[in-house]
Amino acid sequence: MMRLLIRGNCRRRFAVLAAALAVVTIGPPAAAMQSGALHVQHRRHPAPIADGSTASEREQSILDADDARFFLTRIGFAPDSAELAQYTGLTREQAVDKVLASTRTEAATPLPDWVLEPVPTRETRKAWTDAQRREAGRLRGQRYDSLRAWWVREMLVTQSPLTERMTLFWHNHFTSGQDKVPYPQQMAQQNLLLRRDALGNFGELLHDIAKDPAMLQYLDGASNRKGKPNENFAREVMELFTLGEGHYTQRDVAEAARAYTGWSLDPDTQAYVWRANQHDDGEKTVLGESGPFDGDQVLDILLARPETATFVTSGLWREFVSDTPDPSSIAPIAARFRASRYDIKVALRGIFLSDAFWDDGNRGVLVKSPAEFVVGTLRAFDIGYDNTAPFASQIRTLGENLFYPPNVKGWPRGTAWINSSTLLARKQFVEQLFRATEAAGPRRMANPANARIAARGTSPDMQTGASLQRAMARAGQGGKGGVRFDIGTWLAHYNTAPTARPGLSAELQLQHAVLPLAPVDAIETDSTAGDYLEALLMDPAYQLK
Repeated sequence: MMRLLIRGNCRRRFAVLAAALAVVTIGPPAAAMQSGALHVQHRRHPAPIADGSTASEREQSILDADDARFFLTRIGFAPDSAELAQYTGLTREQAVDKVLASTRTEAATPLPDWVLEPVPTRETRKAWTDAQRREAGRLRGQRYDSLRAWWVREMLVTQSPLTERMTLFWHNHFTSGQDKVPYPQQMAQQNLLLRRDALGNFGELLHDIAKDPAMLQYLDGASNRKGKPNENFAREVMELFTLGEGHYTQRDVAEAARAYTGWSLDPDTQAYVWRANQHDDGEKTVLGESGPFDGDQVLDILLARPETATFVTSGLWREFVSDTPDPSSIAPIAARFRASRYDIKVALRGIFLSDAFWDDGNRGVLVKSPAEFVVGTLRAFDIGYDNTAPFASQIRTLGENLFYPPNVKGWPRGTAWINSSTLLARKQFVEQLFRATEAAGPRRMANPANARIAARGTSPDMQTGASLQRAMARAGQGGKGGVRFDIGTWLAHYNTAPTARPGLSAELQLQHAVLPLAPVDAIETDSTAGDYLEALLMDPAYQLK
């Protein structure tokens, strides 16, 4: 006998979602894997607000547990019970202001010591033997892996998930990566820059990232010089960073490239340097404005255009609301963003308090990125771990290799995250977590916040190549260095136990705690609570937020 539970009166039934909004036509897991895709169709516009209330009144709406969980999952990672309790009972406005007030500009976890090492000088590199070059390459790969593990740890222990989500957002907006940046120290420094300005001022971030050593290498800015302009950065700063396609011409790109000449790197330290003798100080015309512009002046021209505010706001909308930005909703937020001289929090506050953000029709319409899926699962279920390298590896397997975007446009996001291979890998990740349950009890901390604090004091494990499967196997053997899921403690919050048969009330509570909408697949009615929870995490709806 099978039963498909339906959400309460505040949530759209899955059948209604499938027919009228963010239509999620996901077949059973096996069918999805066989067909090679997970199909998601999106309604073009959010459902209209028809309750007659004003925007101010809606901002004062009190968040129940479902609202708080939705909010925290959308703007960060899936919350644990302690995080959820802090937001349940707040108004929308209070919740948004609380999140924005708690953001950080620095990481909570210490970076690996090697991040402060100077890069090898020209003379050092020239003197390397073949064996030393191979060793340098091996060390480079190892350090990039350890940097990924460090960032995953920061995502797991941070007290400001929004900060990490925005750092990740800008990493995908201002792309740079391992394939063209030879020294991981430089990508680490860029990560610190993105975090520092993640919720600060977009104009300052744009100016800073333009001269960032990793960016100057990735988009060939360091080789841009008078008489031999390189147009890569000039084109991408318009198309991908500010204006968007269709709002500039090839002549604008060519003229702007001349303005960026003179920005270079010291050949020994790889730090940014200004070389006046390589700068083209002649007259340029960019977007209809003429003058002997330098690179900073051209960036200011781009920031002055209303298209920039609209483009960046639309990107944030896709990140936090839906894949189909509504121009009428975007316009007033972009106008306030521009009027604030690009205060990122102004844009986010406008988005987070918009009717569309809270609309039931926009819940469960976005696909969790690999980082959100892995980190959110670990945070939500208070998973114990001794190192984060396997999780960084898992995120890479799911298609998001941190510090190594696939191309200058970054990761495609959305439904592109899901195919037969990645969906199978996501389900295997869940299965591995449940195989780790037996190793949990004695080493867990009752308070998830305490576990996070303890984790902060642990330096990232620098070993590379260890797979998640081996880490899980060690956990199952009670071995040191594994992963632990204390399912009993987690289920106790819902007055049930792993081997108990949960009643309808407990099943509904579990469903609300795990899925953004009703499960796609029916679940056996005589399942134990442990099996029922695993079935929910294996359900295609668990991929959504």
